[in-house]
Amino acid sequence: MSAANDTKLNSAMFLLTGIPGQEDVHLWISIPFCFMYVISIVGNSVILFIVKTDPSLHEPMYIFLSMLAVTDLGLSISSMPMTLGIFLFNSREISLNACFAQLFFIHVLKGTEYSVLLLMAYDRYIAIHDPLRYASILTLPRIAKMGLVCVLRGVTLILPIPFLLQRFQYCRANVLSHCCCLNQEVMKMACSDIRVNSIYGLSVAIFTVWVDSLLIFLSYVMILKTVLSITSHAECLKALSICVSHLCAVLLFYTPMIGLSVMHRFWEGSSPLLQIPLGYIYVLVPPVMNPIVYSMKSKHLRARIIRVFIK
Repeated sequence: MSAANDTKLNSAMFLLTGIPGQEDVHLWISIPFCFMYVISIVGNSVILFIVKTDPSLHEPMYIFLSMLAVTDLGLSISSMPMTLGIFLFNSREISLNACFAQLFFIHVLKGTEYSVLLLMAYDRYIAIHDPLRYASILTLPRIAKMGLVCVLRGVTLILPIPFLLQRFQYCRANVLSHCCCLNQEVMKMACSDIRVNSIYGLSVAIFTVWVDSLLIFLSYVMILKTVLSITSHAECLKALSICVSHLCAVLLFYTPMIGLSVMHRFWEGSSPLLQIPLGYIYVLVPPVMNPIVYSMKSKHLRARIIRVFIK
């Protein structure tokens, strides 16, 4: 009877994790997370407002940046409130359905962000390789269709995951090692055969992460080939400079994601001291850093933001 009750209890909820061993200072740790949340919401909202209200920014580059800002806002809203609840109120419990909903939105938004970063790489390639046809290739209707395909691909690929997870009974330790629900970890809490989930999750990762990262890499190979063919040293540096902010966003996004995926799939005995920081960086840092990076590196956007705040 006790075992049955334990199984029922464990299958009813999960416990999220803050920073183990630092529970006494969780309130102080929450301060930088609050700042991160505010910066993410304000920074991405300002970018959306500036791009929407300034006709001179109605260009493909800034439209793709707006798509990135929307996905970053969604990631912050779906993950940061739960994280602040852990640090401020020690609110660690999350029901199964809420956990499945959270991981669905996080993975859909992450998948959409992979696609948007790929579109931004393509945008940079067209701008450098064929600047005279740039506006005719990346028209507004075509960009809208690209954005819709990105969202539909993310939703279609991730939608089966919550239903696959719902089939299981969760009778193992119900303590998650991150501040939010991620598919790689939740499925390991099941006391059933998870081979189908593991194979499907790996297939989705290959179809999204690895394919998109390969295409981004090929885009930059072609960009580098085009830049090296420019005879003027100043023009060469100018062409490379317009890719710096996108490269920073790609590195911020892919580096913790690849590290976390490798740990979950191939290095199960890895230290929590490695997993937990990577989990925070993977989910929380890109939405904070992307608006900062693009605002600092884009003179046009920075000038518009300064003008708005000065007014």
